[in-house]
Amino acid sequence: MKIERLIKMANDIGDFFNAESNKEIAAEGVKKHILRSWDPRMRRAIFSYYQEDGSQLSDLAKKAVSTLDQPE
Repeated sequence: MKIERLIKMANDIGDFFNAESNKEIAAEGVKKHILRSWDPRMRRAIFSYYQEDGSQLSDLAKKAVSTLDQPE
């Protein structure tokens, strides 16, 4: 899957959880969704993108992706 699609997906998930006023809880929701719904290749790709650049990720998506353990 292209990284542009993963970025859009992560940002869309972040937009959904952004309604939560507590951004720590919102970021945890994004993280849990990614862990539950994305396969390991997708998680590795978005984590690598975050480490290398991450500029196109929303603030909430960045916060969530940054808390992922190094994906397998």
